[in-house]
Amino acid sequence: MRKLIISAVLGGIIIFASLYFAGLIADSKENKRPPSQKIVKTVFVDTVQNTTVPIMVPANGNLQAKKRVELYSEVQGVFRPGSKLFRTGQEYAAGQTLIRIDASEYYATVQSAKSNLYNLLTSIMPDLRLDYPEIYPKWQQYLNEFDLEKTTPELPKLDSEKEKFFITGREIITTYYNVKNLEQRLSKYAITAPFTGVLTEALVTEGTLVRSGQKLGEFIDTGLYELGVSVSKTYGDFLRVGRKVELSNLEKTQTYMGEVTRVNSRVDQNSQTIMVYIEVKGDNLKEGQYLEANLEAKEEPNAIEINRSLLLENNQIFVVRDSILDLMDVNPVFFTDKTVVLKNVPDGEVIVAKPITGAYAGMLVRTFDESKS
Repeated sequence: MRKLIISAVLGGIIIFASLYFAGLIADSKENKRPPSQKIVKTVFVDTVQNTTVPIMVPANGNLQAKKRVELYSEVQGVFRPGSKLFRTGQEYAAGQTLIRIDASEYYATVQSAKSNLYNLLTSIMPDLRLDYPEIYPKWQQYLNEFDLEKTTPELPKLDSEKEKFFITGREIITTYYNVKNLEQRLSKYAITAPFTGVLTEALVTEGTLVRSGQKLGEFIDTGLYELGVSVSKTYGDFLRVGRKVELSNLEKTQTYMGEVTRVNSRVDQNSQTIMVYIEVKGDNLKEGQYLEANLEAKEEPNAIEINRSLLLENNQIFVVRDSILDLMDVNPVFFTDKTVVLKNVPDGEVIVAKPITGAYAGMLVRTFDESKS
């Protein structure tokens, strides 16, 4: 019984001691929270100064050679080798033969017709000398200049009705025009380069039997290109022939200066756009190359241009007044993929220059003028 009493007393002492020390530990903790620090965000601002902002309309397209010739054959024959191989990428100077088709058989036909004309002229000379001595010298001179190896010269002018009846009655005029027709067709057996350029398409090779009406290839001038771009009809009235246009490649590593040469008056019914054609020159330009253009459509007076991300819904922007953010209604007049042109923003107004996360009207901010930094 005594042991039980001693154990109970010791247990009570231990419990009271535990409670005492627990109270001391609890009282030693500070329950006061530190006062919250008010965070004031720093914002970048700009002071508005309205100016005349050029409206640059972005456009893009692929280059096309301004001078292009599709080569077709009007005669039939075997394609004979020339001084250069008929291959894509081959360069030709103006007047150089592109294609030569075998015309030996047809050439003989032409020479036969020219010989027949020469014989007719020779046969009338005695009669002209006796009956028409006044016109004999000019026909004698024509006969002396007649060369079967050269193009048939033009017949002398018929001065009188007697001369006309006499020459026509001997079928000289009919024979002459038959010869000229054959010579004209003979010239089609050879196709020459109309300008200096490059062969971009070759559909036949040497030794091929070429048929009449067959397409042979395509030839372009590499010194002059044209870029056709679609522009909204809103700016169609402001685009004028002769305006300078800055062009750049897709990587923005090269720039070129072009000029508006044509503006189509027809509006595309589906896209409501018009085609504008820009002429551009460059040594490293290639047909089919993709270029981007900035067309200066017009100039907007009393306006500013800001980053598009600064324009909020309902056409509003943030302004700073006495270190507090406020909202201002604006009038956007033109958008690009990165910027927007605004009107109705007074001069001297301090606007936010960079987006603010979590911004709201009435927010306390600290301004940092980037233009003065």
